Amino acid sequence: MATIFTRIVNGEIPSYKIAETDQYLAFLDIFPLVKGHILVIPKQEIDYIFDMEDALLAGLMVFSKQVAKALKAAIPCERIGVAVIGLEVPHAHIHLVPMNTMGDINFTKPKLQLSPSELTDTAEAIKKFIS
Repeated sequence: MATIFTRIVNGEIPSYKIAETDQYLAFLDIFPLVKGHILVIPKQEIDYIFDMEDALLAGLMVFSKQVAKALKAAIPCERIGVAVIGLEVPHAHIHLVPMNTMGDINFTKPKLQLSPSELTDTAEAIKKFIS
């Protein structure tokens, strides 16, 4: 059975896409820790990030860097936090989280409930900075 992320890649589930290549996809987390929280995935369904081939993993990091720079330009913050948890969805992914405090990247805190229009506006603001 395909993961929810594979279903997003295949267009079966809508998402708020930020950037996409033939190998990678970045989209907004619909239950974000903070406004602008992005998930970056390889399109290939691989459960564990360290099971990825080296070139694919390196490419994922370079793609994430490009997305993080756009995110920082669009959402004022001190840093873009990077987290790989790997337990919630069996598809390798990186969390990019705008941070002003350490608490902004605390995955045990309640998630935000943003409206579809807030998510659309956030995605559009970030996409303006994708080169």
